Amino acid sequence: MTEAEFKKCVQGLFRQQEKLLTRRNRKSSGSNGIFDRYQYPVLTAAHAPIPWRYDLNRKSNPFLLERIGVNAVFNAGAILNEGKFLLVARVEGADRKSFFAVAESASGIDNFRLWDYPILLPETGEPDINVYDMRVVKHEDGWIYGLFCTERKDPQAPAWDTSSAVAQCGLARTRDLKTWERLPDLKSKSPQQRNVVLHPEFVKGKYAFYTRPQDDFIQAGKGGGIGWGLAPSIECAVIDEEIILDNREYHTIQEVKNGLGPSPIKTSRGWLHLAHGVRNTAAGLRYVLYLFLAELERPWVITHKPAGYFIAPEGEERVGDVSNVVFSSGWIERNNGDVFIYYASSDTRMHVATSTVPRLLDYVMNTPGDPLRTRACVEQRCALIENNRAVLKDLKAHGVRQAGKNAAPPHKFSSSRKRSRLK
Repeated sequence: MTEAEFKKCVQGLFRQQEKLLTRRNRKSSGSNGIFDRYQYPVLTAAHAPIPWRYDLNRKSNPFLLERIGVNAVFNAGAILNEGKFLLVARVEGADRKSFFAVAESASGIDNFRLWDYPILLPETGEPDINVYDMRVVKHEDGWIYGLFCTERKDPQAPAWDTSSAVAQCGLARTRDLKTWERLPDLKSKSPQQRNVVLHPEFVKGKYAFYTRPQDDFIQAGKGGGIGWGLAPSIECAVIDEEIILDNREYHTIQEVKNGLGPSPIKTSRGWLHLAHGVRNTAAGLRYVLYLFLAELERPWVITHKPAGYFIAPEGEERVGDVSNVVFSSGWIERNNGDVFIYYASSDTRMHVATSTVPRLLDYVMNTPGDPLRTRACVEQRCALIENNRAVLKDLKAHGVRQAGKNAAPPHKFSSSRKRSRLK
């Protein structure tokens, strides 16, 4: 490749990426009234800057090969900072190692650009083998905290087992999302901790954490689920006791496991939570998102929880490295009540959905809960149908016709055409 050809190829790489980065994102059709999806993902592996992946020096890379590949960008924490929408994304390299990087957008729905460098996260005395899924929260103590999963090889695993890991909650804090201070990992009685989230306010003068204790809770017959615990300090955070505020439940969207997504949104009616639930299927685990509301004064007490899922994977979202999965660790509330929900699909890419606090509260507070039995679920649906009959009767009186058993067929056929169709 000549020098001129090399430069032309480099220009082509940047031109192609610029087209992706400046692509306008529009709302998808078919909203359910609760939230709106958007046409394109907001972050993908192709959004990773060219200098992160290619050696652009012709002498050391004469064929312009991609040297350090990026496999996926997903599971981002989210924060509104100085008027900018910032996503602290999990970037997974082709080598399977994950790291964090900040993407910025003025609109929150398109034109996300990753900052020039990824986050060079400080390590503890016991280095992380892998880090992922950071939740970002502005705490009332003035710091911005990042809580993430840190994995290290299980020292108790036999030599032949190269996949067993010990997962804990890593802690770091920052003022500007550029310079980070690493804190000691969260300590609790659970041998494993994933999906840990920091409550944005002090509770009884302590730091409050939403946890997901494992093993000890399950073995002790407590069932596991989303936990709650307090720590006197965050600089050496220790939780002595955890309670379960949202259990796993048989034959529901969260029968295998569940975990909190981002830090909750404070509303006039309570703390609004976004979580993920996991159930088993013949095709493997299925991850969906769900909402619930908790008391303002007692954030560990749930007041409202609609049945079923809030967001489930659709279309392209169903396909990826880990298919049939949606997962969220970030959302942003604006001062006008708009809510931007950032969710990943199939451990591959990031999407955005938009709603408002009033809509989400209406959904959470007025959608029936799960009665946990088929007949009771059908009775719920029948009650809705009965309530709608009077409404439909009134609409019919004003010329609105219902499609269904008593409605005229959409097409009228002659008797000969009917007979030919029956043959």
